[in-house]
Amino acid sequence: MKKTKRKPQPRPEVLKLSIDRLDDEGIGLAQHEGKTALVQGALPGETVLAEVEHVGRTHIYTRLRKVLRNAPQRAANIPCKRELNCLGCPLIAMQYPAQLTYKQQRVSTALAAQQLPGCDLVLPTLPSEPALDYRASAKLVFGRQREKILIGLYQRGSHAVVDCPDCPVHHPLINRIVAVVREEVQRQGISIYSPKHQNGLLRYLLIRVSPINDKAQVTFVSRFRDLQQLPKLGKWLMRKVPEVIGVHQNVNSSTGNVILGQETLKLHGLPDLLERVGEVRLRIAPTAFFQVNTRQASRIYQLVRDWAGLTKQDRAVDLYCGIGGIALHLAKDAGQVFGIEYVAEAVRNATDNARLNELNNCRFVAGDAAEELYKLTPQLGRLALACLNPPRKGCGAELLQALGELAPRQIIYVSCDPDSLARDLRYLVDQGYRIEKVQPVDMFPQTAHVETVVQLLRESG
Repeated sequence: MKKTKRKPQPRPEVLKLSIDRLDDEGIGLAQHEGKTALVQGALPGETVLAEVEHVGRTHIYTRLRKVLRNAPQRAANIPCKRELNCLGCPLIAMQYPAQLTYKQQRVSTALAAQQLPGCDLVLPTLPSEPALDYRASAKLVFGRQREKILIGLYQRGSHAVVDCPDCPVHHPLINRIVAVVREEVQRQGISIYSPKHQNGLLRYLLIRVSPINDKAQVTFVSRFRDLQQLPKLGKWLMRKVPEVIGVHQNVNSSTGNVILGQETLKLHGLPDLLERVGEVRLRIAPTAFFQVNTRQASRIYQLVRDWAGLTKQDRAVDLYCGIGGIALHLAKDAGQVFGIEYVAEAVRNATDNARLNELNNCRFVAGDAAEELYKLTPQLGRLALACLNPPRKGCGAELLQALGELAPRQIIYVSCDPDSLARDLRYLVDQGYRIEKVQPVDMFPQTAHVETVVQLLRESG
């Protein structure tokens, strides 16, 4: 029988592009035939060759192939061999001082877009030290390529997993744990979840490290509850990496991209990870949110405390308080601090942390920030400070309205997204607040993300 010859695949189109600027995600942008081409890893001022991966109505998505002309801010040595596959660190090719300038400008641009007074108040970005090995937590996805186990990140826009065996921004202990888990999952033949077929056991690997104590907490996210293979895997991990003090299993049977499910089981060791941030000791539960860069988190907490300038006659409220990091720092000076957090487990942690630090002037409640703030209003009286640390989407309209009515003397806003920050600041300024200070903090070196701390004072107070 005569074999049919396969048609040769057409070669992908390669464009020569001049990079104009970076977008908010740190991706290089160029204009080509009336469309915007996106080239991750390319920097402003560079001429590059980029392979076309997808052409949309207004955008062309490409893959960097070669830099023909380097920008002055390009680093001489890039500390990652997988930067163009992983795509988790879009600024890793940029010299670190240039990254800090980009982030300062990112905040200024967002404030200017809302026509806010105070764009010229944006201070130079506080650098992270170190700018590598800083991530104290990682959320990694399991994958399989033929018989090989992969542990890494999803490629942008797909379920293809890029293996990350030696990530330069992860704490070294995280990379050690990943190597041991990969080896043992391979040896035991534990099944890996397939998004396409919706079968298999292991979905995600969550690792949290205490850099100051050199201890780690590990959580396996599985499709269903497993009390045979995963306890065995956890026991082997604790034997091979004695710094691991607790292993948990989180069950997530959903078919979406949400990482965590509702049920978490302790398999071995301790229920929480003990950490010290600044002057405060913290117990961190497996699923509780905590900053990935603990050194920078400590700087932010101290900055908030210094700006607040509270006394024992003052009352403060910490909204979106998490496990209580900021609230407990404020409680060192204040008369009373109230913390509000939606996640009940984080509130449990915050309450335990207040007890751990012998701070009896803290009270934490679980619930919606706006609803709980209205309930607390009779107890707050003339409020000295409201601290805001919302998720990326910013504060809800109801909460901002409640704050306007409560009229605290001072608001300190800690934000992880300049655009939602600027939108909320516009509302607060219109409610009678004045922007006093704006301090960007580099919580995530090698990425485009920037944390910002803003002090607002009541105009009439």
